[in-house]
Amino acid sequence: MNLKQLDYFVQVAELGSFSKAAVVLDIAQPALSRQVRALEIDLHETLLIRNGRGVTLTEAGQRLFDHSVAILQQVAQAREDLGAARDQPIGRITIGLPPSVARQLTVPLVEGFQAELPKARLAIVEGLSTHMIEWITTGQVDLGLLYNPEAEPALHITPVLEEQLCLVERAPVEQADTSGAPVAGVAISRRPTSSTLPLRQLPDYALIVPERRHVIRRLLDTQAALAGLTLDIRWEVSSIPSIIDLVCAGHGHAVLTANAVAASGRAAELVVRPLVEPSLTSVLCLATPAHKRASALSREAAVLLTRLVRGLPQDVRQAE
Repeated sequence: MNLKQLDYFVQVAELGSFSKAAVVLDIAQPALSRQVRALEIDLHETLLIRNGRGVTLTEAGQRLFDHSVAILQQVAQAREDLGAARDQPIGRITIGLPPSVARQLTVPLVEGFQAELPKARLAIVEGLSTHMIEWITTGQVDLGLLYNPEAEPALHITPVLEEQLCLVERAPVEQADTSGAPVAGVAISRRPTSSTLPLRQLPDYALIVPERRHVIRRLLDTQAALAGLTLDIRWEVSSIPSIIDLVCAGHGHAVLTANAVAASGRAAELVVRPLVEPSLTSVLCLATPAHKRASALSREAAVLLTRLVRGLPQDVRQAE
């Protein structure tokens, strides 16, 4: 086993095709196949299953893929450490963003790297906090943003932004047919009676919420249980954009942060009412590996990301 074989194997696995990987690596496909086959022979394992559409990882292949990504990243880090001045932020970094803020942060992050870290290469991945923890601890992601993370020995966690959870509802609309009667099947949004909503009133609203592994859902379920409330969960949808689409279509209400609404591109169609008595807050944190020395690039990237997060606009429509 050598680093070249691991690099080739990772490229094939990520692209799902020997032919595509050969183009990216700029080598002949037969030579690439021989290198991967030599790796399989050396390990006495079948790593890839070939089919008409490309290749897929076997169980052993997935385990080797996880190891290989971490190994290759550590080797790249060692080369950067030894081959460049330590105070120069150069090299490649992978940053993980949650879906609720990825849309708002991606362009500013790329522009920030172009302006402030021109010698660095940036990769951005998107995922839920549960996935992000695994990616950071296994070395697939160098730093990332997590919502409400629990204490984790493998991670160094720094709170960056505290956001209040809000009831999100469709802005008041008038929808009627030519006779003046409400359109069948369309829920008419009622005008909010106040700009906030006490938590005890939340069971009065039909809710569209993420599944139970989502951090906002866990926080909401915990607080409802502590208050002795039974929530009216009508739909469970993992995608935040899809939840917002359903709210805009009149199928229920959501509990999200103002940033999630602002990032949706549909804030003008929605009204947010912060939950109070008690207030429910979600804390966005910056997470980095606890047992890996931070490079100059990771330190500079963390500073840039923190600044961008704290400057996120929350231009959403508040209930009056």
